Amino acid sequence: MPAAVDTDAAPLQPAPPRPAADETLRLVLARLDDMKAEETTTIDLRDKSVLADTMVVTTGRSNRHVGSIADRVVEDLHKAGVRTKVEGMPHCDWVLIDAGDVIVHVFRPEVRSFYALEKMWAPRDAGARRAS
Repeated sequence: MPAAVDTDAAPLQPAPPRPAADETLRLVLARLDDMKAEETTTIDLRDKSVLADTMVVTTGRSNRHVGSIADRVVEDLHKAGVRTKVEGMPHCDWVLIDAGDVIVHVFRPEVRSFYALEKMWAPRDAGARRAS
């Protein structure tokens, strides 16, 4: 016997459209600015990797600041319909936010200096832009 169908249930709504990579980047940069993130750099990855279009590297002043920045960015991305994967939240020395087209790294200053991602992905004379 077939299962009963609830005809009074609300119809399923399609997921909101995912923003374009440029819009995702704009949203991320706006939130980083709102949260007073420091030394924000964007790196164009389109000709370097298939992982993402853009990498954003930024700094928070403390573990708490790094965590707050990451929470706000993730919250706003979710509101815009962007699914994210987040790593590093328990300690907040380095939080990675993978938003598909845009990858965001939020570091404490000492950790950022140690890993020096900008040197690996963007040689001094190419590709990196200071956003703040």
